[in-house]
Amino acid sequence: MFGRWFKGKGSGAAGPGAGVAEHLIDMRNIVKTYQSIAGSFTALKGVSLLVDGGEFVAVIGKSGSGKSTLINMLTGIDRPTTGEVIVGGTPVHTLTEGQMSVWRGKNLGIIFQFFQLLPSLTVVENVMLPMDFCNMYRPSERRDRAMMLLEQVEMTETANKLPSAISGGQQQRAAIARAMANDPPILIADEPTGNLDSRTAEAVFTLFEELVRAGKTIVMVTHDTDLARRATRSVVVADGEIVSSEYHQPQAEPVETPILAAAAA
Repeated sequence: MFGRWFKGKGSGAAGPGAGVAEHLIDMRNIVKTYQSIAGSFTALKGVSLLVDGGEFVAVIGKSGSGKSTLINMLTGIDRPTTGEVIVGGTPVHTLTEGQMSVWRGKNLGIIFQFFQLLPSLTVVENVMLPMDFCNMYRPSERRDRAMMLLEQVEMTETANKLPSAISGGQQQRAAIARAMANDPPILIADEPTGNLDSRTAEAVFTLFEELVRAGKTIVMVTHDTDLARRATRSVVVADGEIVSSEYHQPQAEPVETPILAAAAA
């Protein structure tokens, strides 16, 4: 289904200072301490995590466990107090804010629980935005690529609508299309189904499974243990530490959903 989304860049991310990487994601002894008037709070306590290309890793934990902080280290939204974050050979923790913005736009597709579509732009304009920001693809190609991505998530009929005019499930599908705009090797999803009904959440998760089968790497934060068991690996975070990591057998066949059935027709 998704093979034509990608341009064969491979599973490695690239950026300033990039080198040869043994693992696609290599987080080494990450400590994150926040300072406040009430004192200091350590959200991550020496966390290390390795992720290889093509993995689908679900990060599970209670509120306040540190799982979202861990994801923020990976995306560069926040920086570690100590430790190293290396993605595709790039030492992400050493990048300046300007370098980080460009690197993130080309190498990561980020999907949020509350979609984060710009309300003043149409759906197709939201999908085009990462291409415009990172100067990816020729300007004449960007709208066609955005429409192709929207077609893959069955959103072409809503392309010219504002986000406020479509449902939450439709907004999340548009957000997935936007995350794929620059063909990044890695998708980061922070509670992507947490604001959706069960049927729409199933359809969105099936899209993720298809993307992994097509060669993408996904790191997803979730509270849903049933969904986490369908990832290739689940990582449990508690009190700022990784307390377990379990591999799962991948599904032999994709789950049949209206989205996949329409794509196969």
